[in-house]
Amino acid sequence: MAQTERDPSQLLNPLREEVKRLDESLPVSDVRTMSEHLGASLVAARGAAAVLGSFGLLALTLAAIGIYGVTAYSVAQRTREIGLRIALGAAAIDVVKLIVRQGMILTLAGLLIGLAGALVVTRLMASILYDVSATDPITFIVVPMLLALVVLIASYLPARRATKVDPMVALRYD
Repeated sequence: MAQTERDPSQLLNPLREEVKRLDESLPVSDVRTMSEHLGASLVAARGAAAVLGSFGLLALTLAAIGIYGVTAYSVAQRTREIGLRIALGAAAIDVVKLIVRQGMILTLAGLLIGLAGALVVTRLMASILYDVSATDPITFIVVPMLLALVVLIASYLPARRATKVDPMVALRYD
């Protein structure tokens, strides 16, 4: 082992040559910097984190598709109601607000239940968490905000489509 103030990767070859000069019978193999040694030891943990992160993104994508599908189905079921509202003078923004508000109310309820469950589970898992507190504020703030944004977008798209409903077609719709 050698400690240096300079970039350690620049000293690898001079160190090999110096050891060889001092004693040619000493084998010099696997010469790496400390950062490279530590990085190699963390490969498995980083791989597991990448896989878990990928599953998290997949879950978020599936949640967004599911929320969009349920909201779009709900809007399709309410075509007559929405057409009637528009025929009676409701502005497009009012229809969008109505549909998005309903999605966000359900999301808020789900987030509160989920956060309560997460607080309980993280207390139980605190012993296996490394360098993160059981109640990491960034996680408990960013993740709900991200989920709320996903729901907002997934609710807005069918809501916007609902504003294009022709009242006469909607009133004749069976």
